[in-house]
Amino acid sequence: MDSKRSFSLQALLFALLVGVAASATFISDGVFQHQGSIGRSLLQTKKSCPVNFEFANYTIITSKCKGPKYPADMCCSALKEFACPYADDINDGTNDCASTMFSYINLYGKYPPGLFSSECREGKNGLECPADAPQSADDSSAAHVTRSFFPLVTLVSGFLLGFLFS
Repeated sequence: MDSKRSFSLQALLFALLVGVAASATFISDGVFQHQGSIGRSLLQTKKSCPVNFEFANYTIITSKCKGPKYPADMCCSALKEFACPYADDINDGTNDCASTMFSYINLYGKYPPGLFSSECREGKNGLECPADAPQSADDSSAAHVTRSFFPLVTLVSGFLLGFLFS
């Protein structure tokens, strides 16, 4: 009986550790993030992005923006097609959506550093998204992050394992 209790405690501990690891926040490399003045940026922490760019469909960009020349018209139109549905989240200076998105674009496309920031300029406000661009809520290429869900699932599964093996 004592070995069953020990096993159930080990299973519960394992489930809790998996839950903590699954809910860990993503640390962006901040390559494209504007830092501002050092004094203020040290006091201001950015929220994690509500859009999960890890599982987004990057073939929109990688199929059109190809090297070695990386034509600006193709690359910029592909960037707009991909990013415009998330414009509100990307332009929100209180989160890390822009740096996270560009990190994944560079990871999956293996683009040279600064390609999009140096080539894609339309006006003083940046790239202009078309008025008929779908909003991120209607787009299924990236899911919204539900970090608070993982610990709950882990806790429930831990209790279930505990009851099964007790």
